[in-house]
Amino acid sequence: MITALLQYNFLQNALIGALLASLACGIIGPIIVEKRLLMMSGGIAHTAFGGIGLGYYLQVEPMYTALGFSLFSSLSIAQIQRRSTVMPDVLIGMFWPLGMALGILFISFTPGYPPSMSTYLFGDILTVSRSDLWVMALLDALLLFISISFFHLLQAYLFDEEFSDALGLPMVLAEALTYAMIALTVVVLIRVVGIILILALLCVPPALARIFRNDLPSIMGLSVILGAILCLAGLVISYHYNLASGAAIVILSVAAYCLVHLLTQPVKLYLRHMHGTLETSDNSAHNIKR
Repeated sequence: MITALLQYNFLQNALIGALLASLACGIIGPIIVEKRLLMMSGGIAHTAFGGIGLGYYLQVEPMYTALGFSLFSSLSIAQIQRRSTVMPDVLIGMFWPLGMALGILFISFTPGYPPSMSTYLFGDILTVSRSDLWVMALLDALLLFISISFFHLLQAYLFDEEFSDALGLPMVLAEALTYAMIALTVVVLIRVVGIILILALLCVPPALARIFRNDLPSIMGLSVILGAILCLAGLVISYHYNLASGAAIVILSVAAYCLVHLLTQPVKLYLRHMHGTLETSDNSAHNIKR
């Protein structure tokens, strides 16, 4: 694999793409998981398919139109959710199929032989090009800038939105930034794992990091590292066994989470039991003194 990595540009692109995708997941993933926006993120991801279809119809790079479509959809969802009493599940149920339907419609209008959409739906990290990497790097830089510049505002929105709003903090801005960051991350991940499998990379690294860390900065940092390990390991497996890269990364990620959860659960139960035993002993000693 190392020899092939030095020889083939497509493997070098895949390696860099995996690292860029891990950075995006590590930044927004913990926010999505803690704020319970996973299904909303899935809806935004599927609306990006409409932008991809529009790109083919207009004969422009689909990644650009997917970005515009995702941003517009995510901010629209945020506005509708804030200004109306519509339940989030209803919005997901509307925008999720709407994006897919628009994508299919635009592709059907595209002249000539219809393009294959499997790369965008299921991902293929081995097909990531240099231009894709530049787009991913630019979006990662934007995600980093937003998360660093507005970290305390995003943290307030994440952990106590109502109290922060009562204090006069701009929660509307925090919500818009969060949804915009979700849209940017979706576009970063499309070529790596595809629209259908995006949710796995958004939730598994943060969920794994949450087992070992409790504070948001540590969870973000560990999520980036774990995401990179899982993406690179999935890339190696897909290369050696000629498997679909997106599927390999997702299956490995979910399997890793299940394994770590099973291994750490007895330790957590033991520590909880010991903590309860110590509290009981302290109470007993206190009662004896009295």
